[in-house]
Order: sequence, then C-alpha cells, then structure tokens
Amino acid sequence: MREIAANAGVTAMLVNRYFGSKEGLFAEVVDVSFAQPTMVPRGSDDLAAQIARALVARTAPDAEHLGAFELMLKSAANPRAAEIIQAGIEKHVGARFTDALQGPQRQERAELGLALLAGVWLMRRIIGTSALRDVDPQSLGAYVTRMLETVTEPPA
Repeated sequence: MREIAANAGVTAMLVNRYFGSKEGLFAEVVDVSFAQPTMVPRGSDDLAAQIARALVARTAPDAEHLGAFELMLKSAANPRAAEIIQAGIEKHVGARFTDALQGPQRQERAELGLALLAGVWLMRRIIGTSALRDVDPQSLGAYVTRMLETVTEPPA
C-alpha cells in the first residue's frame, strides 16, 4: 500500500482513509476502468458491426493498451480479485451489452459476446498470433461481425 501511495504522491494513510484497504482501492480501480464504454456502445442499430470495429481498432498492433482488459487478465488468478472484476464487468460492460440486446436470454448472449471479445483480444493483442495480428482489419471486422451477430440478433 505504501508503494501504491508513493507512486500517487500521497501517503498510505490517505489511501486508507478514502478506500479503506488495498481491496477497496482495487474495487474502485475496477469500477472506474469498466465504467467507460470502450468496446460496447450504449445501444446501437448495428451493434455487432460497431463492437467488431471497436475490437479491431483496440487490438491493432499500434493501439493503446486497454487497462481494463489487462487488469482483468493479470488479476483473475486471485479469487477475491476475480470476484471484484466479475462485479465490475456485470455492472458496466455486461449491463451495457445486455441492455443493447433484444429477445430472450439477453444476459447469456451478452456474456457469450464478451467471451468472444476477450478471446480475440487475448489471441491478437496479448499472445499476438501472427494470423490475427497481421490480418487485414476489414476482413477481421467482417468475421467478428458475423460471429457477434449470432449473439446480438434475437433467436428466431
């Protein structure tokens, strides 16, 4: 906690006063990180295509790192941190995705969509497999759009 406080230019006592503990600080970081709609917009007529475009742009080799995804990836092994991240995802990006969908099983479909996003993100940006890293962005966007349409369009 002292190291975190020092990096922020404050004392550990001040961090404890506002956040109560390291866990409280982590929960606040997760909440702030997932609150911004970086991948899933707030509603859309063309939801699958918009999400696919955002994913392709955010995972491009020269794109800025997305802290929320890295936070999730680095912290998921800790059971309590995983619980906090789960709550942040469900409160923010999961809720936005669910709210943008029509039809039955919206939450399940939204979480499948998030799993697709996380998998592409992991393979393209973190692991950097050559096929996904070097693919034409328009081709990748078209493939991801088709895959996302499976969860964004209500079942017949």
